[in-house]
Amino acid sequence: MAPLVTISTCSLNQWVLDFEGNTSRIIESIRIAKAAGARWFTSWAKPRYVEDYYLERIVGEITGQATVPIGDAVISTYDSAIGIETCEELFTPNNPGIHMGLNGVEIFTNSSGSHHELRKLKQRIDLIRHCTRGGGIYLYANQRGEDGNGRLYFDGSAGIFVNGRVVGMSSQFSLKDVDVVTAVVDLEEVRSTRTSVSRSSQGSQAPAYQRIEAPISLSRKSDLLNPNVKPSPDIELEYHSPEEEIALGPACWLWDYLRRSRQSGFFASVAIITFSMCRLVVSACRDGNQAVIADMRRIVGVPEDSHWLPDTPQELCGKILHTCYMATTNSSKETRNRAKQLAKSIGSYHIDLDMDSVVSAISNLFTFVTNFTPRFSVHGGTATENLALQSKPANSGIFKHAPASLLAICSLSFCLWYGRGQGDLPSLFLHQIERVSDHADLNPIGSIDKSDLINFLTWAKVNFDIPIIESFVHAIPTAELEPITENYTQSDEDQMGMTYAELSLFGRLRKISSESA
Repeated sequence: MAPLVTISTCSLNQWVLDFEGNTSRIIESIRIAKAAGARWFTSWAKPRYVEDYYLERIVGEITGQATVPIGDAVISTYDSAIGIETCEELFTPNNPGIHMGLNGVEIFTNSSGSHHELRKLKQRIDLIRHCTRGGGIYLYANQRGEDGNGRLYFDGSAGIFVNGRVVGMSSQFSLKDVDVVTAVVDLEEVRSTRTSVSRSSQGSQAPAYQRIEAPISLSRKSDLLNPNVKPSPDIELEYHSPEEEIALGPACWLWDYLRRSRQSGFFASVAIITFSMCRLVVSACRDGNQAVIADMRRIVGVPEDSHWLPDTPQELCGKILHTCYMATTNSSKETRNRAKQLAKSIGSYHIDLDMDSVVSAISNLFTFVTNFTPRFSVHGGTATENLALQSKPANSGIFKHAPASLLAICSLSFCLWYGRGQGDLPSLFLHQIERVSDHADLNPIGSIDKSDLINFLTWAKVNFDIPIIESFVHAIPTAELEPITENYTQSDEDQMGMTYAELSLFGRLRKISSESA
């Protein structure tokens, strides 16, 4: 009877310098894997080279040995052979798994740190399937969570693959700190597949790997006659749409950043993604995730012995999200009302204030010093004057922090400030007023182009049941920094001379196709 092996892989939410937390999560993943019946086993720059590593004395006294082999080798057990890839080796054309497979390795492991990008997961899965299409078992483990610098989010998706098929996969987006996936695999399936393809000639010519003999067996004799132990069935993967990825990926990243920063909420212009985060947190609380519950209670400031849990995402949103509409005389009633209605729909604590006094103070000071009064173009001013006048309300960065700071004083806590600039605006077009993100702590949408964001908002309108989003999607894109007259209404696309759809196309050509003018 063919040997059956129970194996596990995992996604862990590890933090830089969090030695105790990282250790506890590793131990917890091992505990879960062993409880599920799995055997567990754990980079090197010299291909197929092994040397002796001299152990520290304290380690040698415990293990009874002075040296241990270290390097690029494969591990031989009584019933199989194990090879190890690391992270980006999966994405290289000549990855080590190819040569290990030709050397008889049947089980491949990869401890990865692959960050989230839109539409990237399918590419990752396709590469692993390609590696095992000629026979092999692949255990892929990936980091989960924010990277500690506020730049990247690692999206988990640990998986187990057999001969190009998926038999186990953890969630791509989750608030779990430890997520273990386990499967039972049949080694005979690998051997049968390999004998059915032409690989013997290449295998005989492949350079040999040094083998480290491990006197253990991955399979258990008791499992051979146990009718309850059988190979795990294939699973059908369902990939998130780009709109779902925007809703879930940045939301998980925000939660990680919020709880690690020890702040108490957000002062945000990117409200829908924060609301998505609140939905995930409330769902995790309902599922009994004690780590999320503890973090959530600490963030909102309830006593440690409290049993309070939010009933709805809106209730949580009202405690951690502060939104503010900063208006001038050039702002329209429509945008002001839209902001107010959106805040009501998601439950955020909303403020409506006028910035005219701040803008006037800057103008009066400039006029006092220079004896010159700049005018907008619609009032006869030059293009330079027009741009300078638009920059005053747009770039009043110090004042923009004031509402967040004052809210922090009122609640005896601190808030993180969001930016909302997109990557396809300032770098591709001289849109000189787009400076909002310069003064922000975070920018959750900085790498997402506007067309994907519009699609996300359309998706969120239906899936989050927020009808007011429809008016945002169809509104004319405008900064509302110039006076509105009977004959003139400011429009971003008119000023740029192109639509945002065209600008998005330029961004894709530059970033994805690596084309430049």
